[in-house]
Amino acid sequence: MSSIQIILLLGIAAVTGIASVLDEGQSHRPLIACTLVGLVLGDLKTGIILGGTLELMALGWMNVGLAMAPDTAIASVISTILVITAGQGIGEGIAVAIALAAAGQVLTIFVRTITVFLIHRADKYAEEGNFKGIEIMHITAMGFQALRVMIPTLIVTLISVSAVQTFLGNIPEVITKGLQIGGGIIVVVGYAMVINMMNIPHLKPFFYIGFLLAAFTGFNLVGFGALGLCLALLYQQVMQRNQMQAAGVPAATSSERVYDDDDDLDA
Repeated sequence: MSSIQIILLLGIAAVTGIASVLDEGQSHRPLIACTLVGLVLGDLKTGIILGGTLELMALGWMNVGLAMAPDTAIASVISTILVITAGQGIGEGIAVAIALAAAGQVLTIFVRTITVFLIHRADKYAEEGNFKGIEIMHITAMGFQALRVMIPTLIVTLISVSAVQTFLGNIPEVITKGLQIGGGIIVVVGYAMVINMMNIPHLKPFFYIGFLLAAFTGFNLVGFGALGLCLALLYQQVMQRNQMQAAGVPAATSSERVYDDDDDLDA
């Protein structure tokens, strides 16, 4: 692994660590983080596949009240690095990611406990009207969140490939196979959750058409994407025309001309 790759991976780790707290850009999600790591390491395909699998597993991971969810940032970045550098399969990646997510959960609680002190300092600066101090406390808190992912990532990048291969090779096959089966089940559950969130009756026929085409044709993902875009544009045009007709406004065509009675040129 080159120095440039290590620097880029540390940058990705910093962004995912901060995003896991801000939740605005969602760049800490496995699908984004794993894809970026795969791009840096030159194996984009593995990054996307592992990210998509972990994304469906992590759909239900969220912070509710005081319950801290497993850490998707550390799990996504480090598991992708280990899988790609050691040439392992998705099953090993899932096994490592689950363990890292649990360890990252403990680390997240520890770092957030430290940042409580910074927040109290920010409250004190707010009472004093010290806006610069408030900014410093917020930036420092985000820096701790970035280091939370950067430091483990740096340790992993410095480990030799043979050591990583030995570590992943010592995982019992019953665990990796079990996690592969469990991951497949969770993927189905993830799709079911997405379908429930997209439960729009008048759009379901397009959903079923996609499944039928996937089952009985040789379309690839690029073809399905282009077909979906065409159907979306067609649906939008039809709906717009129907709305105009319902409002009593005839749809204008290119051969029609609209004349104004008050136009001086008509005189």
